Amino acid sequence: MKKRIIILGTGFAAFRFLKKIDISKFEVTVVSPRNHFLFTPLLPSTTVGTIEFRSIIEPIRNIENIIFYKSNCSGIDKENNKIICTDTDTETKFELEYDYLVIAVGEVTNTFNVEGVDKYALFLKELSDARKIRTKVVDCFENASLPGNSIEKRKQYLRFVVCGGGPTGVEFAAELHDFIEDVKKKYPEISKDVEIILVESKNKLLASFDEKLSGYTMKIFERQSIKLLMNTYITSLNESKIFLNSGEEIEYGLLVWATGNTSTALVRNSGFEVNKQGKPVTDNFFRVKSHQNIFAIGDCAGIENKNLPATAQVAQQQGVFLAKYFNEGMKQTEEFEFKSLGMLAYVGDNKALADTSQYKGTGFKTFILWRSAYLTKLVSLKNKVLVIFDWIKTFIFGRDISNF
Repeated sequence: MKKRIIILGTGFAAFRFLKKIDISKFEVTVVSPRNHFLFTPLLPSTTVGTIEFRSIIEPIRNIENIIFYKSNCSGIDKENNKIICTDTDTETKFELEYDYLVIAVGEVTNTFNVEGVDKYALFLKELSDARKIRTKVVDCFENASLPGNSIEKRKQYLRFVVCGGGPTGVEFAAELHDFIEDVKKKYPEISKDVEIILVESKNKLLASFDEKLSGYTMKIFERQSIKLLMNTYITSLNESKIFLNSGEEIEYGLLVWATGNTSTALVRNSGFEVNKQGKPVTDNFFRVKSHQNIFAIGDCAGIENKNLPATAQVAQQQGVFLAKYFNEGMKQTEEFEFKSLGMLAYVGDNKALADTSQYKGTGFKTFILWRSAYLTKLVSLKNKVLVIFDWIKTFIFGRDISNF
């Protein structure tokens, strides 16, 4: 009889695990509130129509011979090897038994308990978030175009604030700048009033990148008239205004919160031993401490005495490693070692950064490298073809500003 593996999540770690696990040896069940894999590195591009939403997702049911349940795992019964699931649509509750449990639920956006963030800010973690941002951006332009607006009100609608100077915040600000440059001719009367503000608590952008690349990004943004508020953070916000630690108040039309991530409620309430980041502590084979049949991979996990970045390439390598570990009957003795392939980021105006051990570059050539690298990493031929067509369509016809 096959051993039963339940995997929670459909992100990079889970998806790579599912593609590599030997289905002939195990009965594999996937539980996730999301029924698709999302290629998050290109998510900022969907917020302004550079790429269409469905071009960067792959249905989990396309993986053959697995069982999938679209549901939330609301609890883990470690003593009886069961998980408790709750379907948010129908409120159906059910239990599933496992021989091995693989937790790959990722993380959620960290609000740092700042008042008003949950209610008024927009996040950028899921496709639904990108859709909300895309709708809101166009709404801001249309609202600003209405007759009768004061100059101050028009400028408020067209003031876009990005909180967080990491890769997500930087790439969204870059894509937003490209969008604005693209649609200026469609809003000629108000385009001069558009303002992008990026708020960052540190003294540099892209802190994990090389110092020179970080400095290059700041120069590019200043050239693009993106206002940088460094060593600054938001203390609270309401529907139309943010309040800064400096005492300054800024009225805004759109606020995107991209300040980093934190553990999910499932992980926080699991009772596992966690590290300083609130992640379950695992050994180098991803076994959760004190639980030999429970594993954790991806952003939600923390290997004891190791500090790995929460990136897609780390999660992918962990998923592949764990699948191989299962396939070989858990007899593998070689521990997991992360092999860094470097980092890429888009900074607008067809310019990108590359920070690898072999190459540190900027500009248009690196932009071509950035697009080529992400294109090869897309998980299906369908995604590759759709993204290529999206890029060509945007280049020829510009970005679509329809709201529906």
